[in-house]
Amino acid sequence: MADFFITFRETLEASLVIGIVVSYLLRTEQRRYLRYVWWGGMVGLTLSLGVGVVLFYVSGGFEGAAEEIFEGVTMIFAAGLLATMLVWMKRQRGHTKKIEEKVERHIERKRLVGIFFLIFLSVLREGIETAIFLLAATSFAQANSIGGALLGIAGAVLLVVVLFTAWKKVSLKTFFTISTVVLGLFAAGLLAHGVHELQEASVLPVFAQQAYDVNHIVSESGIAGSILKSLFGYNGNPSLLEVIVYLGGLVVLLNFLWPRTLATKKVS
Repeated sequence: MADFFITFRETLEASLVIGIVVSYLLRTEQRRYLRYVWWGGMVGLTLSLGVGVVLFYVSGGFEGAAEEIFEGVTMIFAAGLLATMLVWMKRQRGHTKKIEEKVERHIERKRLVGIFFLIFLSVLREGIETAIFLLAATSFAQANSIGGALLGIAGAVLLVVVLFTAWKKVSLKTFFTISTVVLGLFAAGLLAHGVHELQEASVLPVFAQQAYDVNHIVSESGIAGSILKSLFGYNGNPSLLEVIVYLGGLVVLLNFLWPRTLATKKVS
């Protein structure tokens, strides 16, 4: 499930940029520039796939404490990157207009390579982020669902095609709100589990081995526990530091995403 949400969200963001540019070029009868879009997308995708292969290859070369440290650092880095991405996307306003204005300037100034790099960098950024998130998710959930990741990619591309075919009448606000909450919880789980790995490697202190144990209620090895773990970072018997980091990270992220909502609750 986490693989699906990650690839769906990341692919959707890159596909929306491509869709906006293609839609603008078609609307302004600038079809001759579409090749820069396709080349930018293909080169960005190829390079990001190469980075992903290297990351997964390197991750398999560690053992023992070194593996725990690598996984812990990767999870914490991925959590920070994911949180930053969620906050950045939340604060975007007039995103479509800005992209169209960039394309218009590139065409007016005959800097057509600018269209190529606009698409290339968008696809490359999302592709590398996806590789990092999937690497962390694989270590986190101890599973690798290629099927879920591919479904996420296919679903995002299909949704963008439907959106632009329907002349953008469908709103993405609800989806982005739901996926932001899910991925925010996932980021907090990554952060806490990264701390757990560093504790296992004796890099961070443990303080208290178990803050609580609810595995007898919802076991991590059960179906419900596995789903909760992969999506929300569920841990039936976390250490005290894991609980503190999870809750603290979640509060900080929510404060950045919805500062007015939290401020209103505090006042009331």
